[in-house]
Amino acid sequence: MSRYNAKEVEEKWRRRWDEARCFSVQEDETREKYYVLEMFPYPSGKIHMGHVRNYTIGDVVARYKRAKGFNVLHPMGWDAFGLPAENAAMERGIHPAQWTYDNIATMRAQLKLMGLAIDWDREIATCHPGYYAQQQKLFTAFMKAGIVYRKESSVNWDPVDHTVLANEQVIDGRGWRSGALIERRKLSQWFFKITAFADDLLEGLDSLERWPDKVRVMQRNWIGRSEGATVRFEIEGREDRLTVFTTRPDTLFGASFCAVSPNHPLAAEVAAGDPAAQAFTEDCNRLGTSEEAIETAEKQGFDTGLRVRHPFLPNQSLPIYIANFVLMEYGSGAIFGCPAHDQRDLDFARKYGLPVVPVVLPDGGDAASFEIGTEAYTGDGTAINSDFLDGLGVEAAKRAAIDRLVEAGQGESTIQYRLRDWGISRQRYWGCPIPVIHCPDCGPLPVPEDQLPIVLPEDVTFETPGNPLAQHPTWKQTTCPGCGAAAERDTDTMDTFVDSSWYFARFCSPRAEDPMDRKAVDYWLPVDQYIGGVEHAILHLLYARFFTRALAKVGHVGLPEPFAGLFTQGMVCHETYKDPDGKWLFPEEVEKRADGTAQHLETGQPVVLGRSESMSKSKRNVVDPQAIIGTYGADTARWFMLSDSPPERDMEWTDAGVEGAWRFTQRLWRLLTESLDALAPKGTAVPEALDGPALEMRRAVHKTVQAFGDDLEKFRFNRAVARIHEIANTLAGFKPGDDGGRFVLRESLELLVRLIGPMMPHLAEEMWLQLGHDSLLAETAWPQADAALVADEHVTLAVQVNGKKRATISLPVDASEAETQELALAEPAVQKAMDGKPARKVIVVKNRIVNVVV
Repeated sequence: MSRYNAKEVEEKWRRRWDEARCFSVQEDETREKYYVLEMFPYPSGKIHMGHVRNYTIGDVVARYKRAKGFNVLHPMGWDAFGLPAENAAMERGIHPAQWTYDNIATMRAQLKLMGLAIDWDREIATCHPGYYAQQQKLFTAFMKAGIVYRKESSVNWDPVDHTVLANEQVIDGRGWRSGALIERRKLSQWFFKITAFADDLLEGLDSLERWPDKVRVMQRNWIGRSEGATVRFEIEGREDRLTVFTTRPDTLFGASFCAVSPNHPLAAEVAAGDPAAQAFTEDCNRLGTSEEAIETAEKQGFDTGLRVRHPFLPNQSLPIYIANFVLMEYGSGAIFGCPAHDQRDLDFARKYGLPVVPVVLPDGGDAASFEIGTEAYTGDGTAINSDFLDGLGVEAAKRAAIDRLVEAGQGESTIQYRLRDWGISRQRYWGCPIPVIHCPDCGPLPVPEDQLPIVLPEDVTFETPGNPLAQHPTWKQTTCPGCGAAAERDTDTMDTFVDSSWYFARFCSPRAEDPMDRKAVDYWLPVDQYIGGVEHAILHLLYARFFTRALAKVGHVGLPEPFAGLFTQGMVCHETYKDPDGKWLFPEEVEKRADGTAQHLETGQPVVLGRSESMSKSKRNVVDPQAIIGTYGADTARWFMLSDSPPERDMEWTDAGVEGAWRFTQRLWRLLTESLDALAPKGTAVPEALDGPALEMRRAVHKTVQAFGDDLEKFRFNRAVARIHEIANTLAGFKPGDDGGRFVLRESLELLVRLIGPMMPHLAEEMWLQLGHDSLLAETAWPQADAALVADEHVTLAVQVNGKKRATISLPVDASEAETQELALAEPAVQKAMDGKPARKVIVVKNRIVNVVV
């Protein structure tokens, strides 16, 4: 018996699959389609274990569905634009395109080592002009449909690098690269009108029954539909009013101040005539624009000297502050503060000595003694200190307050969303150029379609801070498509989230001359099973849902939802290590001792063992997938990824675990090779009569076939793995004996091989060949369990006496009611419970339960 040679075998079968073009697919209206897609990777240089887990899960689904007879689309591409490529250009003196395409070549080769059932003919890269040309067409179509618009917006501006930074790139108020204090500036930006689809996006979540509940909840919260009121406060001494949106109009009697954003027109007006106000707004604009940055900053205010009249108390006025915690992008950029019932407002009021009036009394509270200390009361209750609202519950008080505002002409009922339109402008080179021309006379115009694509120039420099496209001497110079005068191209590129918001549709017809072939997308979409990390639950998935609706509006697709099913896999974790100086160490630098301690392999210094955490380059607790595949083979890595834990949970990568998977790979190979001489000839018919161990073996295998398929359908891969271990143990102890036993041994091994095919495809193909088959296992149909063998011959029923379980009985399936009743009444525990009393009624539910009533 030869030892299983993973490297040699896996290379052979990958070559055979490629030669047979096993996984290349076309639309076929005579077959039911199944589209499985894993979130495509960013080409950072090498695949990591998270990729291995993600793509193994998807590949199991793809191979299983293919064996079940579906026409399976399983493509791969690259989310290839983004800032890391520009950073590499600056740090290594290499063009972003070269860095990106080199990484793609490396990662493609690594992914192919995994033996994925991918249709590589459909490969796309978002940085390729063939892709982003189509994206530019979509942008211009959206522009014409009113889904795209341009406006001024507050952004994080790095004054050294001369660029807009995302909120995540602002650290402690400073640019992540330059270290410069960030300014908040207003710039003209392009926006997608995602808010126009807010209600539809919310309602659509109810139809996504095969999405995790937690993801749907996260999206609902992000969209944040709020019902409330718009309140128009009269500003004393002026004709204009201060407009405020609030979800709690019932707390207006507790208002003690109003506050506006530093970017509110009223703040700008005050700052123009007051140097102190100007200085304050400039300080505020050095904060990041993220909610987190604003929430964690100390609450600061500047009294404008202006006051507003209380809408319900005409003799009472409230001061107007400029406050650093009010965002112009939310509501109207102005709030009223009710300190008793909002912690942020309470902190502000305590700081500036403003009144704190409780207007909501907790259930069971005493209005005469109820006070607010250091914590605001945000729970439910009854209105107090609120005039005509007193005694009403919160919801009733909200309605009554709105009615009074409407009656007085000081407000109206309003629905507001947390969701904001999607600003897509980025002052970067390595992205999809925005296809707009700016003319001094005609304004911004879309680039005519016959002039697309607008291709990125190759001769750019990254030596000067700022946007290379804006600094290029000639690229932006063009003529206006409207009047023919000299004009300039837009030098911004699109947010890379745009690239990933429609790639799943491009896969349906990746070489089409239009963004998508309608016949192809109508056949393949929606994606039946989408797989990826939960970290993309909001932005990517929400943007993709919006984009699909926008595509439908311009006629490219005919459905609202892109992903019918979503599965979010857990992270891959590993123990962490540090040397005595606190420096992180790679696992290969560490030697574990028998006593549980560890030392550095080279220096012999003691190593501090840390907790297991998600694999990350920063903590060096990473394992190189290529090294694992080179040592143990792809199938072993795949098997361990599937066997360790339920796929939705985090898993722990250990050397012992992968070595155990390798030993099981060898065990399966031995189980086959040591049985070859005892097998019945291929094609032997099922014996007419089987009994004893052979029949029991056959029953066990067919039950495994049925349960295994159910496990795969429900993503219970670790259970499926456990079933293979069990049946392998049973087979190892099976002695075939006669011809019937020899038939059962062959059938059992063939079924075992077919089951492991989606999980360990190379090993399974080699075992299939050793069993005498000329056809590819990848082209073989999924096995069907024999219903007669799967059905249990006996069933166990609970027996109740007056509703309480007293015994269980075992009897043949579908036994008669009389037989069941007789057996139940004969049970000693039942007799004891009846205490000599006659049975008034015996209720028999066939194959389920017996209830004796005395």
